[in-house]
Amino acid sequence: MTFVIGRGDGNHGDGNHGDDGDNGDNSDDDTGSRPTANFGTYRARDGSAGAALFLDLDGPHAVSIVGKRGYGKSYTLGVVAEELARARGVSPVVVDPMGVFGSLADPADGAPVPATVVDRPTVDPSSLNPKSWCALVGLSPESGAGSLLWRAAQRESTLEAMAERIEAADAPRADKRAASNHLELADAWGVFDPDGLTAADLAGPDATVLDVSGLADAPMNAVARGVAEALYRARVDGAIDRLPWLLLDEAHTFFDGVARPALETILTRGRAPGVSLVAATQRPSAVPAVGISQSDIVVSHRLTARADLEALETARPAYVSGPLADRLPERPGEVVVIDDATETIHVAQVRRRETPHGGDSPRASDIVQIL
Repeated sequence: MTFVIGRGDGNHGDGNHGDDGDNGDNSDDDTGSRPTANFGTYRARDGSAGAALFLDLDGPHAVSIVGKRGYGKSYTLGVVAEELARARGVSPVVVDPMGVFGSLADPADGAPVPATVVDRPTVDPSSLNPKSWCALVGLSPESGAGSLLWRAAQRESTLEAMAERIEAADAPRADKRAASNHLELADAWGVFDPDGLTAADLAGPDATVLDVSGLADAPMNAVARGVAEALYRARVDGAIDRLPWLLLDEAHTFFDGVARPALETILTRGRAPGVSLVAATQRPSAVPAVGISQSDIVVSHRLTARADLEALETARPAYVSGPLADRLPERPGEVVVIDDATETIHVAQVRRRETPHGGDSPRASDIVQIL
């Protein structure tokens, strides 16, 4: 017997399966007929492992994975990425700000995990709207320099053409110099290219890992914004067939930057075109309320910071009785899963990763052994 998170096509009881060891009657679900992810095992009250727990990959989802440092948040994101890479009909894209997901392309203990790592991802400059360009380089759109950059971004699609338009503008020299200097800064990041990643590049059967770990927050956000918009528009326009899944680690970094509007579009409007978002963060309090409230699946590892607990509590659905803080696990790898599709809450153990986990912290004792 299995339970499938995120599939609301059966009767799953009273919404408290994780508390009493009842797995629900899911005998009508055939996990082989539609794509699902092996997420882990159900946990009974006594801590024993119960039935297998799967994540629905057949339809689009908004998933939040939260947890304090060291309790498995990135590990869980890696498990989901492994399963998506093996699934048919989907295209997973991992934005990797810490450089820990390249190991998805390493040999796996089980079935192969088809993954491609892009070490220097670039995006089309036109994927950012004029207002985002001002925010990206730190210029007020009401300032003289910001106004110049805004108009250049409205009319041109390459950095070179934008620079030429700024230089040719009838404007004070100081404003033109400031706008040009800020644009040169963005160019120096090396993330803008008219031939940058397209939705077609990202919509293949393999997982694509975009390693942005060498970038500062602003260019990192530019890449995430460009990719999110490209995937969303391509599905709206019918330009790609597979359903894209965008996975973000350290998601608060992106919700706090120019990527935020594109991410919120997927959260609020991604279901119709079939675009999913999986956002992992150790700081749910730093994510806008829409980031968790719009998630139909919330996976929580241990949290202890008051602000983070309050953020999770604010988004607690009415069918979850009692404070969520009382239900949160204490050991790494254990999670509480809130499933909005079936209005249930589960206690689970995330399965072991089958590719190496790149997120472990180095230890001085390990260094001593090799010296």
